[in-house]
Amino acid sequence: MAESFALTEAFYYILLSLYQPLHGYGIMQKAAEFSGGRVRLAAGTLYGALNVLLEKGWIEALPVEAGSRKKEYRITDAGKAAVETELARLEELVRNGRAVTKEGQA
Repeated sequence: MAESFALTEAFYYILLSLYQPLHGYGIMQKAAEFSGGRVRLAAGTLYGALNVLLEKGWIEALPVEAGSRKKEYRITDAGKAAVETELARLEELVRNGRAVTKEGQA
């Protein structure tokens, strides 16, 4: 089971981005796309988050091709479990919020 850890939006969108292998700039673009432009990752934020995700084993760095300087990353099974845990947590938050606000309208 995935470790219980509420993901920041940055971590969440980075993990979602890495369901397909991407390099740093591609991750920045995907996060902005997924959030409708609301989440814009600065390079320092992105690479700090990537280091944390690597340490947790939620993503992995792919071998760098000869002559390329771009490091690509992809999500691991542990990272996918973390996303699923976060989705369940967010769904619970929305479900409880809707239940309470509907009660208040009655």
